[in-house]
Amino acid sequence: MPATIIPTLRYRDAQAAIDWLGRAFGFTPQAVHRDESGGIAHAQLVLGDAMIMLGTHRPDAFGALQTVPDGPVTQSPYIVVADADAHHARASAAGAVVVLPLKTEDYGGRGYSCRDPEGHLWNFGTYDPWAA
Repeated sequence: MPATIIPTLRYRDAQAAIDWLGRAFGFTPQAVHRDESGGIAHAQLVLGDAMIMLGTHRPDAFGALQTVPDGPVTQSPYIVVADADAHHARASAAGAVVVLPLKTEDYGGRGYSCRDPEGHLWNFGTYDPWAA
């Protein structure tokens, strides 16, 4: 059976993150579940075949294990896009902070890395390791 990896993220303002991730990166909500105070308990966003899950950072059992960025991060998603230049332009226009500029890699593909408004690191590029 194949495995599916879905990155999970926590945000201080998950609703603002959902809105921004749509504008900047093209994600669309697949499911959004609110908690009793109106915050985001759990959300699933999709971009093509890619999915991320996110929620509001809170002091619960999972929050003790995963927090919001405060400097360098230990993991970051890489998402394959058809046109890295167009994606870069869209993300930049929405305020993404580009930390590694658009570049054609020696191993193939073109991509860039950026941070969202809460500091999560994202990588987008045309390199598809699954392509034949």
